[in-house]
Amino acid sequence: MTEAKAVLASVSLVPIRVIRTLLPTYKIPDPLPWAQLVGPLAAAEDAVARFDERLAKSPIRDGAISRTHFTDACASLWLDGELVHLDDLVLHDAGMDVRAPTHELTRAHAVLRARRRIAEAKPDWALSAPGLASLRGRGEREEETGEGNFEVDDDAEREEVGLELSLGVRETDPHLAAAFDAVDAANARAERRLADETRFRPERDSLIYDPDWDEEERLDHWRDVVDQTRGLPPTLAGAIAADAWGEIEPLEHTPWLGRLLAAALLRDRGKTRSHLPCLHAGLKNIPRARRRPRDAAARLVVQLEAITAAAESGRKDHDRWLMTRNLLARKLAGRRATSKLPALLDYVLTRPIVSAGMIAAELEITPRAAQNLVAELGLREATGRGRYRAWGVL
Repeated sequence: MTEAKAVLASVSLVPIRVIRTLLPTYKIPDPLPWAQLVGPLAAAEDAVARFDERLAKSPIRDGAISRTHFTDACASLWLDGELVHLDDLVLHDAGMDVRAPTHELTRAHAVLRARRRIAEAKPDWALSAPGLASLRGRGEREEETGEGNFEVDDDAEREEVGLELSLGVRETDPHLAAAFDAVDAANARAERRLADETRFRPERDSLIYDPDWDEEERLDHWRDVVDQTRGLPPTLAGAIAADAWGEIEPLEHTPWLGRLLAAALLRDRGKTRSHLPCLHAGLKNIPRARRRPRDAAARLVVQLEAITAAAESGRKDHDRWLMTRNLLARKLAGRRATSKLPALLDYVLTRPIVSAGMIAAELEITPRAAQNLVAELGLREATGRGRYRAWGVL
């Protein structure tokens, strides 16, 4: 026993150094390989400008943009190896699911809601600090950048007047004063309880989030890269932003947000004024073998080709939808002013598919009347399901 103690005493403590994991870095190629980028860059600039100008003067602009939100959301899951049917996403968004939604369908709907929020906001909102915080789901309040608001709050003034009146009543009525004191004590206990829960609540679950994954530092690094692209063409800046997001990986569980922010960058730089580019759908058209090359210049070429493919595909789809609308509009001739067919035509152009329930909820009619309108308009049955029929404009 004494020998064992002697051996233990002779063993010296070995200091252990905790090595922090190095964060991934991204550097813009310096100098830029213009010989490789000039061709794809010119094609991307031209395709995006043509499609944006086509949408700016299009009579179906809102409907085309609404449809592209769905296709880009499904494409984002397709790039991650998950298959989400377009009709399931439409029905889930309308709250008319045929079956219980899967995890992949829920993620696709999150992409859809994020796209809509970015498209409806100001061009510079998504890349701002409040916009990024909101898109990340942190629930942070937007920081006030002004020096202060010195306007008189009418509600606060009315509360103060009411408080003065209540104090006067409390002085004359002891029972009412005791009731007010009890309410104040209950409010104080509730505020202390909420403060304690907020103070001791863990920010993130270590079983779901990696403690060494510093999202704030990674996100700051990505924003620094975006700031370095101020003097570059907008499409090249968007390609660099999308490529940098894939290399840095700022957010652990939302990798799809990078391409949405790159599309928002094109709006912020003034390249697109009428739509939010569908970079997921564009990258989907790139062969998988060429999608993630090791060379930085080749990756930028792929991103530029994805931007071009998204614009060209969107322009072709828009022209097809516009031609279909013009053909279906001929059936509206001679209809009475109170007919629901024009409203049905406008609504069917905003969704890839529509069901009788969706039409009934939108037009405020019965499902049976919705089916009659579909038959009069001559829409094509899209799902092929006997138990749940839907129609659409392909």
